[in-house]
Amino acid sequence: MAVDQEPGPRARLRTRAASAGSGATTATGKAVRALVDSVGALADSAIDRVLLTDERVTSASEAKRLLAGDADTEALADKIQRVVILAVPVVRRLARGARLSRVPWVMAASSSVSIGIAVRTGVRELQLLASLVAYRLEQATGTPSDPALVKKVTIDLFLYPHRAPEPDDDKLRLFRLTRTLVLRGAVGRNTSRRAAKALDAADKLDGQQLAARWKQAPPRPNR
Repeated sequence: MAVDQEPGPRARLRTRAASAGSGATTATGKAVRALVDSVGALADSAIDRVLLTDERVTSASEAKRLLAGDADTEALADKIQRVVILAVPVVRRLARGARLSRVPWVMAASSSVSIGIAVRTGVRELQLLASLVAYRLEQATGTPSDPALVKKVTIDLFLYPHRAPEPDDDKLRLFRLTRTLVLRGAVGRNTSRRAAKALDAADKLDGQQLAARWKQAPPRPNR
C-alpha cells in the first residue's frame, strides 16, 4: 500500500512560485482591464464635449493650427488623472517582466508626468479629430452626426490613418488606443505625426457613404 509523502522543499518552492506567478498575471490582467475601461471613459467624455457644442473644426489645416496652441483639458482633468494613476503601475509592471521582449526597459523609469503629458495631448488630438469628422458627416448628410459613429470613425482614423474607416465593423479598439496613448507616452513618444495623418484623412472622408453604411450595419449594443 502506497504511503503519501510530504513534498520536498524544492517542490513546495515551485508550487509557491507558480501560485505567485498566476496571481501576478491575474492582477496584471485586472489592472489592464481597469486602465482600458478608464481610457474608454475618457475618450467618450472628450468626444461628447465636442459634440455638445455647435463649434466645429472645418479642415485639417485649422485643426493643426489649433494643436499648435495651448490645449484646454481642465474639464477632463479628473478622468485624465485616473488614467495616469492606473497607467503608471501597469507600465512599470510590464517593464519589470519584459526583460528581452520588445517592451523597452526604459519604461521602468517612466513617470506620471510623461504619461500625463502624452494622455492630455492625445485627448486634445482626439477632440479636434472628432470635431472634423462630425463636420464632414454633418455637411454630407445635413443632419446632426451620430455620436457613436463619430467616436468609431475618430478612433479608427487615429489608430490607422492610412486605412479607410469601417463603420460596419463594431470594434472600438480601446485596447489599441490605450496602448497608443499610454505606452508610447511612457517611452517619451508622442502621437503628433499620427494625429496629423489622421486629420488629413478626415479631410477626405465621404460622410454620406459612411453614414449610409452605418445605418445599414447590424444593431450595435449601446449604439
